[in-house]
Amino acid sequence: MKKLSQLEQVVILPQLSKWLIISFVIGILSGIGSAVLLASLEWSTNWRESHLWIIALLPLGGFISGWIYYRFGERVEAGNNLLLEEIHNPKEIIPLRMAPLILLGTDLTHLFGGSAGREGTALQIAASLADRLTKIFDFQKADRRVILMAGLSGGFASVFGTPLAGTVFGLEVLAIGTIQHQALFPCLVAAIVGDRVTLILGLHHTAYRHAPVVPTITVMGLISAIAVGVIFGIVAMIFAQLTHRINHLFKTQISYPPLRPAVGGAIVALAVGAIGTTKYIGLGIPTIIDAFNIQLPPWDFAAKIAFTSLTLGASFKGGEVTPLFYIGATLGNALSPILALPTPMLASMGFVAVFGGAANTPIASTLMGIELFGVESGVFMSIACVVSYLFSGHSGIYNSQRIGFSKYHFIPVKTGKSLATRNIEESPKIDQNS
Repeated sequence: MKKLSQLEQVVILPQLSKWLIISFVIGILSGIGSAVLLASLEWSTNWRESHLWIIALLPLGGFISGWIYYRFGERVEAGNNLLLEEIHNPKEIIPLRMAPLILLGTDLTHLFGGSAGREGTALQIAASLADRLTKIFDFQKADRRVILMAGLSGGFASVFGTPLAGTVFGLEVLAIGTIQHQALFPCLVAAIVGDRVTLILGLHHTAYRHAPVVPTITVMGLISAIAVGVIFGIVAMIFAQLTHRINHLFKTQISYPPLRPAVGGAIVALAVGAIGTTKYIGLGIPTIIDAFNIQLPPWDFAAKIAFTSLTLGASFKGGEVTPLFYIGATLGNALSPILALPTPMLASMGFVAVFGGAANTPIASTLMGIELFGVESGVFMSIACVVSYLFSGHSGIYNSQRIGFSKYHFIPVKTGKSLATRNIEESPKIDQNS
């Protein structure tokens, strides 16, 4: 046993040195990619808000984006789901074109007035750039899986400024109920380096409310945290399922792919004109910040769900996570008058918990809450994120995410299946019982 232990130390040192270098490079690529993304999105958002007439051209922007992917991006159309599939079952190196295509597509979405996020774009840029190392050095499948996971961590950490959450996200998002510890060191290095590179390049992350007043832990406070976690989880499930169903509807009813975002864009543009506000499109960061400071209309979260599900369901490009921050923060704000927790605390909990429930990443979302809002809030953050995760069911925003273990020991669930496969297999049963 002693000899085996000594042998392990001898083997691990050169391997860690190897992965330190590789992960450092991945972090640099991730940070540069996120810096370009953040700068371009800031320009797109500012230009749109200064020239609101461009929202009327959202159908044209959708058609352009759809045509570009139809003509040049069929191999990378699946986006984040392609990344997860390649990690689960490595087959082909991800085409380098994924990075410029998703960057362009996301900028078009935000420039013309769609409702989407940015994390999906950062993940795809980082992972596709990281996969270049596989082609250069001819890494085997096991190493390639780790490279892609490190790319996910680097992209997530650098776009949000949360290296600890980014580290765990790259490990936790692959399968419900499991964490891939063999990639822990590379993911950690890539996340830390990616975050620092973005900051060095002069891109600063949004400063939300960093220190909400954390109430004393009481029975009523804990009950309120559990209750609000239930609501966050159900809303996360609604968002994920609604987005997938809209996407399925557009694909079945509109055969020509470029027309799907064009039609969806027309509906979004008409809705923006009808309600007379742009607060439900784009990233929605001003409203997220307001959720910590003032009482907002109680329907803001529902409106953001509708606009984002339609935008992404119609095949516009972008991410889901920032809209989930918006949904969670405004939902927490809306629930504050009836719960025994202060508004900033509930908004902070919703910010991370709805995301955690929709992405099935309770640990990453808890760490994000601690990184953004302070360690003092950790108990309330963890309760909200874990309960949200449990009540979002076996559904989520990433169809290629697999089920490693059931969320509940008392409900058997087939493991090893992707969420999309499980939904397809179980839908006839639901129909028969209804």
